[in-house]
Amino acid sequence: MFPATPREPRSISTFRLPMSEPPPLARIPAEPAHDPESAVVAVIDDDDALSDALAVLLGAAGWRAECFASAEAFLESLAGRRFGCALIDVRLPGIDGMALLRRLAGLAPGCPAVMLTGHGDVPMAVEALKAGAVDFLEKPFDPDRLLDSVRQALNRESAARESRAATEAFQSLANTLTPREAEVMELMVLGLQNKMIGAKLGISPRTVEIYRARVMEKMAVRSLAGLVRLTLSARTGGQTA
Repeated sequence: MFPATPREPRSISTFRLPMSEPPPLARIPAEPAHDPESAVVAVIDDDDALSDALAVLLGAAGWRAECFASAEAFLESLAGRRFGCALIDVRLPGIDGMALLRRLAGLAPGCPAVMLTGHGDVPMAVEALKAGAVDFLEKPFDPDRLLDSVRQALNRESAARESRAATEAFQSLANTLTPREAEVMELMVLGLQNKMIGAKLGISPRTVEIYRARVMEKMAVRSLAGLVRLTLSARTGGQTA
């Protein structure tokens, strides 16, 4: 068996099916597309026919696909790129799909993966899910199931991106605080009253009030509840419920 020849990544915009053939996997749900900036789906599979069919399916659902015949080709494309998610075949030439999944955790943690295989088993599925895969699909798979998995992966990436943005915004505001204001804010978030804060820091309640006002202004919030929500959201990855 000859080794697979790497091919250049192809966008869905450059792929065309012959007019005489019906689109494969043609059951497309009528749902709105995700944010185009993050809705680029990487398809990593050395089966050209399947990659092309997936590109058509994903494109019809409103997402842009780029296909790679090997893990190495995909990894080379990661520099300066961001993919919303990746569809990864378990059996790839060179670096296999499971090894690629583990590498993604370090190289592109914001790129969730859906694993595809024609030779799956329960232990392999468990291993993939433990390694962070959103789903583990056996070929031939149901088109609707695949699209649901892609949607889940994109939603996970979007939530992670929003969480990172919230954390960065919070840190940017917090960096404007003086060391004393930061101390006061920490105690405010813990629910301490002015007298208790003053006693802990060795300052008067009136001075605490001044610091509280400065904290509220610099953190761009109008209430203590707003400050608590902002702080918890930044520190828990947006999970404040």
